[in-house]
Amino acid sequence: MARTMFKKILIANRGEIAIRLIRAAQDLGAATVAVFSQDDSLALHVALADETVALAATGPAAYLNIAALIAAARATGCEALHPGYGFLSERADFAQACADAGLVFIGPTPAQLALFGDKASARALAAAHGVPLLPGTAAASLAEIQAFFAEQRAQDPGCGVMLKAVAGGGGRGMRMVDEPEALPAAYARCAAEAHGAFGQSAVYAEKLITRARHIEVQVIGDGQQAMTLGERECSLQRQFQKLVEIAPSPNLSQPLRERLFSAALTLARATAYQSLGTFEFLVDDDPSAALPFVFIEANPRLQVEHTVTEAVTGIDLVQSQILIAAGRSLGQLGLNPLQPPAAQGFAVQWRINAETLDEAGQARPTAGSISRCDFAQGPGIRVDSAARSGLAPSPHHDSLLAKLIVSHRSGVFADVLRRSQRALAECRIDGLATNLPLLRALAAHPDLPAQRVHTRWLQQHWPVLRDQLPAHADAAPHSPQTSAPPAQPDVELPAGQIALRAPMAGRLVQFNASVGETLATGAEALVLEAMKMQHGVPCPVAVRVVALCVAPGDFVNENEVLMHLHAVDDALACAADALAHDPAHIRPDLQRVFDRDALLQDAARPAQVARRRAAGGRTARENVADLCDAGSFIEYGGYAVAAQSRRRTHDDLVRNTPADGMVTGIGAVNSADHGPERSRCAVMAYDYTVL
Repeated sequence: MARTMFKKILIANRGEIAIRLIRAAQDLGAATVAVFSQDDSLALHVALADETVALAATGPAAYLNIAALIAAARATGCEALHPGYGFLSERADFAQACADAGLVFIGPTPAQLALFGDKASARALAAAHGVPLLPGTAAASLAEIQAFFAEQRAQDPGCGVMLKAVAGGGGRGMRMVDEPEALPAAYARCAAEAHGAFGQSAVYAEKLITRARHIEVQVIGDGQQAMTLGERECSLQRQFQKLVEIAPSPNLSQPLRERLFSAALTLARATAYQSLGTFEFLVDDDPSAALPFVFIEANPRLQVEHTVTEAVTGIDLVQSQILIAAGRSLGQLGLNPLQPPAAQGFAVQWRINAETLDEAGQARPTAGSISRCDFAQGPGIRVDSAARSGLAPSPHHDSLLAKLIVSHRSGVFADVLRRSQRALAECRIDGLATNLPLLRALAAHPDLPAQRVHTRWLQQHWPVLRDQLPAHADAAPHSPQTSAPPAQPDVELPAGQIALRAPMAGRLVQFNASVGETLATGAEALVLEAMKMQHGVPCPVAVRVVALCVAPGDFVNENEVLMHLHAVDDALACAADALAHDPAHIRPDLQRVFDRDALLQDAARPAQVARRRAAGGRTARENVADLCDAGSFIEYGGYAVAAQSRRRTHDDLVRNTPADGMVTGIGAVNSADHGPERSRCAVMAYDYTVL
């Protein structure tokens, strides 16, 4: 039975999507509550909402705090919460926490999020229902993915793999790996990016298709029925992040379109899908391929590119999503699964980002204050944006400034491209560099109307596009540009020393060497996070680290000094690097971990163990070892110590109160008889050998 429409909705997001959600909710008569991080206090979504709640954090961490978001919703009397996209939008635990707090989560059910939000589980569902898949793994360790890569190479020499985060999307936590040697670094980057963006670090792998088109199918369901609302072509990408999206796909054959719709609906109906969802496929560019298409993932949420579907169907997807959460059926929304709306013409979304591209085509975020912000107007043009003149976009988030959506009802794809060229030419943003010249070059490229594009097209055509960018750049503004990185003071260093500067604005993730350590020429000195991805910064020459000028977690400007280095003989640095990579060599930090682990064992307390045995007892760790299958026990909380810091030194507590007297963890019992899943259990044992 339908609920009464929500009276108040909390918007658990930021930027242009928060604005889109606020407007949709207000048009339905619902009041809105915006949350904002400390660096978003001047953001447009804060000004447009009916109420606001400040979050006690900066950057993405503020929007990932489940407890704070639910507390804000309850304190302001909200009945529902909309997560938007990104951040917590695909987290089943967030949806469940909302339900537990009496809030309606505007999106799929917790069970559906748990299934589709875990890309590996979604693959398993597809396999169970006969939907074509690429060879791949479930959520896997580095060793398991290395074994998978070796297996694929044995069958198809020269093939590569794609690493993907199990949770989330938007290009975060994705790496294409062509050679096995590159797997460890790529795996670490994927896991770190996914954890930072979505709070989960699990990674899986798929075999790589080198020339494929990216087609996604929009699905909407009410828990009883599901239907498709057309497809979108998303093949124009850079660094696995979409730049241009088109609805419908201009040259997808009708038989293949129907097969994609059928596959998407098979998965949606198998789960009684509720809300909006996107089912994504790769279509092989080779028409003779054995697998013409494969399922890659489902995004159980509103998509960034929902706009183009709205433009060609006339359906407000956001309002439909809110109304379904309020209990409306598809029929009550005027939607008939047996007669889905036909696309009226074409629509293209152009993502305008605050970024530049280097000589190799790698995107780098730009910083500055917007001094001029003019967007195109006229028939068939829509702009979703949080940008405005005078705003300095936060460097803590991705670089999206605006979505320019251009549509044309003629049904001739060349018409919407011609209108796009005019609209992109009318857009003008001064004060920081943007990718508008690149978008203009793409709109004018002859491969676009012919749709001779695939997911690696931009990478392959970058040298030609790069040379065309000056012809598509705006004339210099009348007022001074501020897009150059903030000037950094010259650093006077002793002879032989050099300053390692940030190649882009971003957050410092980690240093890879400490003061006094050496790095060979080209070795990765540190890691920066920018543009949703982590980037290693190499040493220009062989060096010894003299000083670290910032701290991990700091946000740094382009050209800011990060390290002081002293040039050394490359042979010496290579020898030190070889030692560091010697499998038998134990780094000092790792040795400290080993030493701490040793203090957990009975052997570290011989006198206490002897007294225990003299009294006829056994130790807790002996009992755990006998109870659990060999090698299955994984301890948690071993580094905890007794809360006696006022009476004892920290070293005393570490040595004499390991795990605070309670050995805890998980293990398997009789797995040979019951299998790995049914034999897994929690294990706890009091340790009487500690204080």
